Parts: sequence; structure tokens; C-alpha cells
Amino acid sequence: MMRPERPWFNWYAEGVDPRFTPVPQTVNDRMAHSFATWPDTVMIEYYGQEFTFAQMHGLVSQVARALKAAGIEKGDRIALHLPNCPWHPIFFFGALWAGAAVTHLSPLDAEQELAHKLTDSGAKLVISLTTPEFSGRFPRLLANGTCPTLYLCPDPVSAQGRDCPVIEGAHAVEDLLGGHSAAPMDAAPTTPEDLALLQYTGGTTGVPKAAQLTHSNLATASQMYSEMGKGEASQQPGKPALGYSPLFHIMGLSSGMIKRASEGGTLCLRLRFDAASAIDEIEKKGIVSLGGVPTTWIAILALPDIDKRDLSSLDYVASGGAPLPMEVYTRVKQLTGLKLRGGWGMTETSPAGTTVPRGMPDNKLGTIGIPVPGVDMKIVDVDDCEKDLAPGQSGEMVIKGPNVTAGYWNRSDEENAACYTRDGYFLTGDIGYMDEDGWFYIVDRKKDMILSGGFNVYPLTIENAIHQHPDVLEAMVIGVPDAYRGESAKAFVMLNPGAGAFTLEDLQAFLEDKLGRHEIPRHLEFRSELPRTAVGKASRKMLKEQELARAAEETA
Repeated sequence: MMRPERPWFNWYAEGVDPRFTPVPQTVNDRMAHSFATWPDTVMIEYYGQEFTFAQMHGLVSQVARALKAAGIEKGDRIALHLPNCPWHPIFFFGALWAGAAVTHLSPLDAEQELAHKLTDSGAKLVISLTTPEFSGRFPRLLANGTCPTLYLCPDPVSAQGRDCPVIEGAHAVEDLLGGHSAAPMDAAPTTPEDLALLQYTGGTTGVPKAAQLTHSNLATASQMYSEMGKGEASQQPGKPALGYSPLFHIMGLSSGMIKRASEGGTLCLRLRFDAASAIDEIEKKGIVSLGGVPTTWIAILALPDIDKRDLSSLDYVASGGAPLPMEVYTRVKQLTGLKLRGGWGMTETSPAGTTVPRGMPDNKLGTIGIPVPGVDMKIVDVDDCEKDLAPGQSGEMVIKGPNVTAGYWNRSDEENAACYTRDGYFLTGDIGYMDEDGWFYIVDRKKDMILSGGFNVYPLTIENAIHQHPDVLEAMVIGVPDAYRGESAKAFVMLNPGAGAFTLEDLQAFLEDKLGRHEIPRHLEFRSELPRTAVGKASRKMLKEQELARAAEETA
């Protein structure tokens, strides 16, 4: 069926097919093509250690043989508890090559969260590191039988010269891989609809739930990203990109590792972001792509000699996860000649959703971009998801495409059906609007909405306004109890270096012409830092938990 005309079709770059339809594939299909097409190209670089596509094919094949010998069958889940090191792609693609599926455990997960994910997913074995920060999460889980067979991998970089032995109850990865050939082999038979990944995401109840992502979900998302960037230098085979986004997070995994591997690109994996070393590597390696959150770019701009550095190799720069101050956008554009791009997506969309095209007009700053080719999006009424809204009206964003999950693991058909409209659009929980040109904007998360005096107040709207203050480095807003209004907005602010604190009244006066009276914060607190998630995003959820704990102490 011909996809209907959409206003955002006019904004795709030349050569991009507005009615692009991804080919049903498996991730293994895409990797088999890359292994055969670019055998001598470096696929992964890790602090000087390089793995070509041919070498990775061998290692992936070795893992697949080892897993089968260990009794892993098609559809079984393998849990990966790994940072951005080569063991991740080796075991991720190796598990899929064997016909198994992966479930990710975050290195920041507390013991209770690990226990839930292991039990809920039914993982048959776990892969982690001998490094104490990783292996140290498992002794009690092994002792009480919650953790299945655990294999630990050595990583000299994260070990930092420390002796990191295999803990009691675990096994060395050599025990799994030893004796198995690294000769390249074909993948086990899989279909596009086979499960590839159980990716956990926060639930409204506070208990993580796993989105079921098939091979088709991940493979089509990869195709969509590549179609959107068709013709851009950053997508050429062999071009190096810095990879700081965690591979255990859907963004780093899908738009980073899988996409780049599918294009024959080189991913320079790094454990953590450091502004000075990032700039050094851009100059030395000719890095073409660098993405991050606003604080990534704030740290880069703060380097004393940044105006004298050679950033000419960069072809793609992006920022996401939090509001971007206009000053940061402008400075990066001055330094690189490039507009900071980004987009929107979620675990449930693998995470393809929207992206900012190269030709974004400056007057669209703040947008999350336009839908990637192959998906359709619209805005529906928050209280009636079957009612479509017109451009400019705020409501819930919904999305449809072959990249969207079919539902959550271990949830009933009724629960999963409630996540979709009657015509098959997934309810994202994000509040936003589409302008007349087809560009989308996020207003806030549905669950973060503050009910103040009968009005719906969206924290992100307030944060965007506060970010216009010249002394503000970063801001976050949450709702706090208010005897009169039910809830009112409280702003938590980090100041720019050298800036002095201002009063709540000063802030309210500054915001008077930017926000409605019902949106003006009633409380202000300065912080030297804000709580952050594993991917560096400031976390309202963690901030709310801190506020609740403090309130409980004060009333105790």
C-alpha cells in the first residue's frame, strides 16, 4: 500500500526515499553481509586494540559454537552485564549467531534490580567482567541461586592494573570458549520475527519491564537510520566514530553499534566520556561522528584551548536526552560548522523514531526532528487516543512501524493491547506536538506531568525556559506537594562556573514573560550536581526519590 503524503517528506535530504520500506531481515543477515563485504576493515577499536570484520566473524562464530555446546538452544536468553568493551559485541552478535536472544543488565543495576531481570527474563547464563565493579554484584545472587551460570571476562582497561581474579562460584570465560574453533561459520537459522533482545525499561510501577525486540525490529531500525543519513560522509565504510553511549542502552546498541556495523563503519569504543581525550582522538583518528548529552558538549566547550583545536573531520554531531541551551548550540556551530542534531526514540521503537536532518533551519531549535523513513507518527488526545489532533495541538505522540515492539515480556495480551491504538499506533507516553511543517516537539513525559491547581504543568516546558537564564548551566523541575495547589513546581539549578546564586523571586521575574502563572516554580534549590542515569541524562525519577527521602527524614 502506498504510504500517504506527510508534511515532513519535504525535509528529507536529496536521495532519501520518503516512502522507504525496510526489508524484513534478521540482525544476522545484516552482519553476514558486513562480514563478507568489509573483511579487512576495522569494526571495533578499543584503546588501540583493533578487530576487523573478519576477526569479529571468527570470534562471533566461536561464541556461537560454545553456547551451543553449553546447551543453549534457539530462543534461550543470554544476559550481558558488560560496559563498552569488545566482549559486548562479541557476545551480543555471538548469542544471536547461535539463535539465542540477549537481555541486557545495566552495570549500574542494584542487586535487587539484577535479581528481578534475571528471574523475569529466565536467562540461562550471564556474561560479565572479572573487574570488581562488575563481578562484585553477583556473590549473593550466586549464593541464593538467583544467578544462573556466570562467566567472567578479563578486561585490562577497566581493571587498571589491578589483579581481578574470578570470584567464587563463577567461571572464567576461557572455560566456555576453550576448545571451540574461531573459524567463521554461518549463523543458526533464524527468522525476522524471532526474539533478538529483551531490553528492560522503567515501568510506571517502578518495576522494570522488558520490551520484546525481534530481529526484524532491530534490523529495520538500522535500515531506517541508514536511509535517513543516505549520502552523508559519516556513513561511509571505514569511517571512525567515537562510541561513548552505553551498548547496554538501546540507543548505543542500535543507532551506534548495529547501524555502524551494518554500514561497514568503525566504532571506537570507550568506557566513559572525557572531553580532553575526545578532542585528542578527533584530531588524531579523524573521527567523523560524535554524539552525547548537553553536558558532553558543555564539557568540550569548557576546554581552555578548544578554539584552537582541529575539529574539521567531524561530519555529524548530536545532542539529546535533555534540553539544549541555545548558547551551546551556537558555540558548537561556530566551532565545527555543523548544527547539533539529535532526535527522539525509545526502547520500544528500537529506538528509531525521529531525527534532525542536516538541513534543519535555526528557527526549529528545540525540535526532536522529523520521523525517520519507514515510520509514521501523529499526535492524539491525551484522554482519547482514538482522536487525532491538528498541527500545533499538544497531545500524546504515537508511532507505527516495523521497528516497534509487539509488546512486553511476561505481560498479558490485554496489557499489551492497551499500549496501542485501534489502528496499531504505539502509545509513547510522551506529550508533544507537530508543527505545520511536520516537525515534532516534546512537551514532556505523560507520567512527569504536574497537576497544579487544576492545570496540567509540564516540567520540560519550565526547564526549557530556565535554560534561557544566562547563569544557568543545567536545570531540572519536579512536582512537590503543595497544600493549596496540590502540587507545585520546584526547580533544581546548577550554575555556570563563576555565576552567583539568585533568589526564587529573581527567577520568577525572569520567567514571567516565558511561562504561564501556573507554570512558574514556587521553590528553588541550587545543586552542584544532578542525579544521572547510566547514559548521563539528568534523572527526574532519582531526584523525586531524593526529595521523598528528605521529606521522610524531616517528618520523622
